[in-house]
Amino acid sequence: MAITTPRPWLASYAEGVPDDIELPEGSLFDLVEESVRQYGKNVALEFFGAETTYAELGDQIDRAAEGLRVLGVQKGDTVALVLPNCPQHIVAFYAVLRLGAIVVEHNPLYTPRELRHQFEDHGAKYAIVWNNVVARVQEFPKDVAVTTLISVDVTRAMPAGTRFALRLPVKRARESRAALTTTVSGTVVWEDLVKHRRIRRKVPRPVASDVALIQYTSGTTGMPKGATLTHLNLTANAAQARAYVPTIERGTSVVYAVLPMFHAYGLTLCLTFAMSMGSRLVLFPKFEPDLVLAVVKKHPATFLPAVPPIYERLTAAAKEKKVSLDGIQIAISGAMPLSASVIEPWEAQTGGYLVEGYGLSETSPVIAANPPGPTRRGGTIGLPLPSTEVRVVDPENPTVDRAPGEAGELIVRGPQVFSGYWKKPDETSAVFVPADEGDEGGMWFRTGDIMTISDDGFLTIVDRIKELIITGGFNVSPSEVEDTLRSHPDIADVAVVGLPSDRNGEDVVAAVVLAPGKSLDEQGIRDFARANLAAYKVPRTVVAVEDLPRSLIGKVLRREVKENLLAR
Repeated sequence: MAITTPRPWLASYAEGVPDDIELPEGSLFDLVEESVRQYGKNVALEFFGAETTYAELGDQIDRAAEGLRVLGVQKGDTVALVLPNCPQHIVAFYAVLRLGAIVVEHNPLYTPRELRHQFEDHGAKYAIVWNNVVARVQEFPKDVAVTTLISVDVTRAMPAGTRFALRLPVKRARESRAALTTTVSGTVVWEDLVKHRRIRRKVPRPVASDVALIQYTSGTTGMPKGATLTHLNLTANAAQARAYVPTIERGTSVVYAVLPMFHAYGLTLCLTFAMSMGSRLVLFPKFEPDLVLAVVKKHPATFLPAVPPIYERLTAAAKEKKVSLDGIQIAISGAMPLSASVIEPWEAQTGGYLVEGYGLSETSPVIAANPPGPTRRGGTIGLPLPSTEVRVVDPENPTVDRAPGEAGELIVRGPQVFSGYWKKPDETSAVFVPADEGDEGGMWFRTGDIMTISDDGFLTIVDRIKELIITGGFNVSPSEVEDTLRSHPDIADVAVVGLPSDRNGEDVVAAVVLAPGKSLDEQGIRDFARANLAAYKVPRTVVAVEDLPRSLIGKVLRREVKENLLAR
C-alpha cells in the first residue's frame, strides 16, 4: 500500500514499533501452520485445565478439514460457526479456511429469528453448531439453505475429571451440564468429523486475496450486514497488533480469551493474533472472575484483551480473594470508553499497562490503540497502527480535512480495511470515499465516528454519526429492536436509543407510544423482547411517551428522543 498522507503519530510510537509492517503473503491457515512448525511442543490451547499442543492442534485441524471435505465443503463455500469459546471453535475455524472456504461467525446467544436472518443472508449449507443451539437451527424453515449440521459438545474438550463431575447426580452439576451441553439428534457429531485421516495435500489452499470471513455488524443503520474480510485483511491486522506490542515474545506469551471469538475484537486478538504468536491461549466459554483467577495463579496473562466491566470485576474479585494479578503485562480495552477509575486500580494491582484501543468489524477490527507504555494518553483511543492512514474530515464533505483539534468524521485506509458488505453493493459504496486526484493510496473507509486528532496524532472520540448502541461491548441496531417492539400489541410506535451507563457504556432504552386504551407494562414488553432478541438487545428501561419527535419528512429524530429522556 502506498502511503501518501502525512502521519504525525509516527513520532509518538513506543520504542521498537515500526512505521509500517511487511504485508503477509500467505493465508490465515499459513499463519497457524507456521506456529505448528515452530512451536509444536508448546501448549496452544488450555480449556478448564485440558491442554492441546500446537502439534496436536495442527493434526486436529487437518483431520477436521478432511472430514469437511468428505461432507462436500469446497473452496468458496460459506460455512457457519455458532460456537462459544472452546477448542473445537479454533479447530473448526482453521479447518474451514484450510479448504479455501469462508467462515461465517455467529453469536450462539442469538434467538432463532436473529440467526435465521443471517443464515438467509449468507446462504451457508454447512453449519458447525454448539449442541445448545442445534434445536434453534433445526427450527429454520425449509427455504433456509442449511443441509449439513455438525454438532459440538464442548464438554468433550474438558479434562476427564471435569466431565465426570458434570455427570454427578446433584443439582449444581446438572445445572452446569445443562448450561454447557444437551442431547441432540439428526446431526453429524464433531468427534466423527475429526476421526478422518489428515487432509489430502492436493486440495487447493487459500491465498491472501481470498475471502476468509463474513463478520456480521450492525453497521450504521438497519439490520446486521456481513462485512467481507479477506485473509490479507485479517493476517495484516494480526501483524499490525504484533508490531504494536514488540515487548511480547513469540512462543512464550499467555493470552486469555475472555472475549467471545465470534465477535470481531475477540476473533482477531485471540483467535488469530494469539495463534500467530505461538501463545498459550486460555479459553473461557464465558467470563467468570473465579475461573479467570484460578488460571492467573498458574499462568498470568501476558496479554489480556477485554472490555472495562471485565477489568472492574476482575480487579474487585482479585482484591476480595487476595489473588495477585502481578505479571499481567498488557491489557487492551475496546468497544466502550475506558475511564481512569478502571485504569488506576488495574495498573496498581498488575504492575502492567491497561490501554484503550479502537476498531470496527469492517477494519478486522483494530484501527488504533494507545501505546502500552509511559507515552499512553488517557481519554484518547491512541494512535493509528503501523501501515494505517487516518484523516478527520467534514462529515458533509469528506474530501475536506479538519484542522488538528477540530471535530470531524474519521476516515481510514490500510490493509485491514474490508472490501465491502456481503452481496450489498449499494451499502458498500455508501461507506467509501474516493482518493483525491494523484493520491495512489486507494479508497477511504468512513467510520461514522466523530473524532479529533491532536498535532502528534492521538485520536479522541467525540460522538457518533451513526446511531448504533454499544452496550457491554456489543453493537445493537436500534432499528432491529424497534422492528421487534412494533409487533407488540400494546405499542403504537417506538424509538430506541442508548443512554449512558457506568457499567455497560450504554443501556438500551425504548421510548414507546402506547396503543389507545393501553397502559405501560414494562416487564411484559421486556419479556416480549427477550423472546425475540438476544439478552443484550433487550431494553433495560421502557418509557411511555405521548409522541415521538419527527423531522419534516416524518423520520423519528432519535437524537431528540435521547435528549428528552436524559432531561427527565
